[in-house]
Amino acid sequence: MSRSRFLAVAWDIDGTLVDSEPLHHRALVAASLEFGTDLRDLPDMAFRGIHMGDVWLILRDRLPPTLQEADWIEAINRHYVADRSSLVAIPGAVEVVRHLHRLGIPQVCVSNSCRAIVDANLDALAITSCIDFSISLDDVSEGKPSPVPYRMAVERLNLAPETVVAVEDSNTGVRSAHTAGLFTLFLKTAENTGHAEIDEYVPARIIDNLSLLREFFVTEHVLSPQA
Repeated sequence: MSRSRFLAVAWDIDGTLVDSEPLHHRALVAASLEFGTDLRDLPDMAFRGIHMGDVWLILRDRLPPTLQEADWIEAINRHYVADRSSLVAIPGAVEVVRHLHRLGIPQVCVSNSCRAIVDANLDALAITSCIDFSISLDDVSEGKPSPVPYRMAVERLNLAPETVVAVEDSNTGVRSAHTAGLFTLFLKTAENTGHAEIDEYVPARIIDNLSLLREFFVTEHVLSPQA
């Protein structure tokens, strides 16, 4: 019986499992309106792939001078969580996650989003039960592109980094996973075309369909002891 050399999957979430950018934008606009700032003039994808801390720096001159960043972000997250039922999965994402779960392959999520957003995304996709654990920005000392989040993931899995497949949709995520030693896939989609390019010095296999992930695991997959 043949065995795959890969034993687990570490998923990015935003842009990889779920097309969350439209909801992020709607939540941003709705929360800012609460504080008296109308951002409806912004294009829908104005801040795709930009960390919220940087979005705050870009927009703070349009926001009330007394508004605190933490309060603004909390309001955005509240709107996002409340409207999570509108989220749309990346094509094939839910099917592949559930398929790998049936094979008994450990799956984790490694995200640059906060805990509230991570949990809302997994709940909206109805795949929480398929994921062994998730790592959010709240759980680490440094987010992507630092390798810290992925190093934490493989340590918790008790697996060698090279036996874990990371799936990402951004150069930031690919750098994080590659530097941590994981075998890295870059998912090229219509949503991230023009927004994410792989650094030529950071190797990653490019895929355009999540169903291709199945070829990395055999049906007779058996985990080696994790002692």
